[in-house]
Amino acid sequence: MAATDYSDAPLSERIKANPRPAALWTGVFAALIALELGALAGFVMAMPYDVITEPLLGALPSLISGPLGGVLGAIADAGAAVNGLPTLLDRSLIPNQGYQMPDGSWESTFLGLSAAYAWALRLVFVYAYAFLVLYWVWRGYLVFREHYRYASWTPTDDMIDRLRGHSWGTFGLVIVFVFIIMAIFAPTISPTTANANIENPYSHQIEYYDEASGSVQTVTAGAANIASKSQGDRQNFGIGSYDRYDRFHPFGTLVSGKDLFTFMAYGARVSLFIGLVAIGIAGSIAVSLALMSAYYKGVFDLATVLVSDSFQAMPQLLVLIMLSVVLGDTWISEIYSGAFVLALIFGAWGWTGLWRAVRGPAFQTVENEWVDAAESFGERADVMMRKHVAPYILGYLLIYASMSMGGYMIATAGLGYIGIGVQPPTPEWGRAVADGQNYIISASWHISVLPGLAITTVVVGFNALGDGIRDAIDPQSEGGSTDEVAATGGGA
Repeated sequence: MAATDYSDAPLSERIKANPRPAALWTGVFAALIALELGALAGFVMAMPYDVITEPLLGALPSLISGPLGGVLGAIADAGAAVNGLPTLLDRSLIPNQGYQMPDGSWESTFLGLSAAYAWALRLVFVYAYAFLVLYWVWRGYLVFREHYRYASWTPTDDMIDRLRGHSWGTFGLVIVFVFIIMAIFAPTISPTTANANIENPYSHQIEYYDEASGSVQTVTAGAANIASKSQGDRQNFGIGSYDRYDRFHPFGTLVSGKDLFTFMAYGARVSLFIGLVAIGIAGSIAVSLALMSAYYKGVFDLATVLVSDSFQAMPQLLVLIMLSVVLGDTWISEIYSGAFVLALIFGAWGWTGLWRAVRGPAFQTVENEWVDAAESFGERADVMMRKHVAPYILGYLLIYASMSMGGYMIATAGLGYIGIGVQPPTPEWGRAVADGQNYIISASWHISVLPGLAITTVVVGFNALGDGIRDAIDPQSEGGSTDEVAATGGGA
């Protein structure tokens, strides 16, 4: 009997015909996600609950009894439920906060290891897990490509292979991935928690061995921070140091005595939130206007060009400062300590560069025969643009969106440096640079230098990833001029 040909069958039928590869991949992937379900779900819910719902209910209590109250209440309930989900690499499983006894042994740390080794072990496990998940996602693509895809080859294969062979783009992908994992797993990889170290230090107690009394004592985290300030040559807790309470500080402490690594890990969440929201707003506006400009042309396109030029003619830095100050006293500034305001401003002004980047490809795609054929069959304009044009410009949007992320990070850090934008106690990298600028030539140089290096590295990573995606999509652009990229993809 001849074998059944499933080449034209739906994906579900092809999986039924050969279920073993899909079942094996799905089972391993589900197990990997289940290991860190609590951490992943907690990160997802941190944005709608901790960042938006809780500040909104605090600023506008009337929302509770209004029509929006049910939605916000459901989000709050989901956020509370997520906190109870299991997490394999939770800090409670590999604790690093303890104290050292006179004989050199450690109490309350994982397996009696020193605080530094316990923290490093948890950090290594988290990143090993993250890269394993990334590898398994790649394996999933290969399984689909080998067993379940209609064609044995598609142009996407060449683009992915070119990106894999692009050393600069691969470097950017690794840097961006490390940054994203830092943001997602900030509660796990930090030596302490944000609540204990940054937000409510005086409501948390820590134990330490007091040599003067010869016994174990307790002190509030806030008092311990005061005694652990890095203030130049007279007192400094630098990279890889312990304070007098046996707390380990991988990146040292801030001028306030708070742990710098914890500050930076949670600050990564702020930067990622601003970048994603701004890109979502700017990208949606840019793609919508590009598709309409390509379809209607003429007056509509001219009007869009004039509006774009008007936005670009405004002094963006002055507008950012003005809007940040004007909106600083409104309820919207309560959302994520002003981070949401910055994201809205960046998105409202960032669409112009993205629109110019995808406008040309949209015009070129509209001229293809398949678009004319779809129009001749009476397909609606919105459906035609969404199905036959949008997929061909999303690659260009991804290039410039990646580069714009770097611009938004620089702008956020710059505004934080001058004291506007994201407000305390929410951590932000630019504010750490400003706090430590007076100690840059002293023993406490780490306060400004480490966040500054982190900003530079992540921005370069996003730009490198954008370069890699550009060269993967259009091989002829490799080694060519980057002037257009810099002009249109620079973000804020």
